[in-house]
Amino acid sequence: MASTNDLKNGLVLNLEGQLWTVVEFQHVKPGKGPAFVRTKLKHVMTGKVVDKTFNAGIKVDTATVDRRDMTYLYQDGTQFVFMDGETYEQTYIDGDVVGDSSKFLLENSTATVATHEGNPLFIELPTSVELVIQQTDPGLQGDRSTGGTKPATLETGAEIQVPLFLSTGEKVKVDTRDGRYLGRVSS
Repeated sequence: MASTNDLKNGLVLNLEGQLWTVVEFQHVKPGKGPAFVRTKLKHVMTGKVVDKTFNAGIKVDTATVDRRDMTYLYQDGTQFVFMDGETYEQTYIDGDVVGDSSKFLLENSTATVATHEGNPLFIELPTSVELVIQQTDPGLQGDRSTGGTKPATLETGAEIQVPLFLSTGEKVKVDTRDGRYLGRVSS
């Protein structure tokens, strides 16, 4: 149990048997009336975001979430296999828990796996990853670096938009949150 005064971003709350992550919070002290805490909560399993207001100082039930850095090994059907670097224990995580992160998972890359009572809740990737362009149409003479974009397929199978001057085989930096091209990586 924690007080609403202890809320912080990333804290996982157990509200009515469901797990919610605090995305944003704001303590409000109006001129009249009692203080309260306005929060934006994200459902751990579904990703649904809701606004919820708590009276200041009330107790809220927090969930114990264990975050561990694990190495992604391989995909086995619809499951993704991760290995704990300390215990060498392998964990199978369903594809729906991994979600869109699977587009940027490369074998032997590190991800943070969050679990609650032994059940995997979600995985967090670094904010950016470096991946090789597996296929993209060749750029045309006169293409400028500030010009348009074209689709490119990365080595993980994800498709993103890249500038016209990039070609197959080049390494690029990609934002894992929204799949944006961030820049070319020089070898």
